[in-house]
Amino acid sequence: MSPTKTATSTAQPAAASPAKALHGRDRHVPFIEHLGVRRVRADHGEALIELDLRPELCNNHGGGHGGVLMTLLDCAMAHAALSRIDYSREVVTVDMHIAFMHPASGRLSATGKATGGGRSVCFCEAEVHDEHGHVVAKSMGTFRYRAPATGDGPGRV
Repeated sequence: MSPTKTATSTAQPAAASPAKALHGRDRHVPFIEHLGVRRVRADHGEALIELDLRPELCNNHGGGHGGVLMTLLDCAMAHAALSRIDYSREVVTVDMHIAFMHPASGRLSATGKATGGGRSVCFCEAEVHDEHGHVVAKSMGTFRYRAPATGDGPGRV
């Protein structure tokens, strides 16, 4: 293309997408959606989260990347903590300890359980299993409860 000509875009504007929930059980988290993480269930302080590993989510050894596993553990524990209070508030991760046990592959299932806490914090545990039943990672975490965000603060998309 010559310097005096400009490219003409044929792309159409994106259709307006339905509004995404800002809080509650169906809260939209773009990063989690991008990874393909699915919440299977979350009730009474327990949660089950799933993810099908794809090549771009693997490390240089071909197994699930540690950051992906940590995200699954974090999601499972957060949903366990939230389900304990029927998603009436939000949680933020205060602390997480992780142990990697086995290379991850295929469909991963993370189970989280709220093990204690009170009105302001919740203590949780989680495990990630691969499709063969191997425990690939374990975690313990502390989550702080907070009021739901309004959607217009820092970091809101």
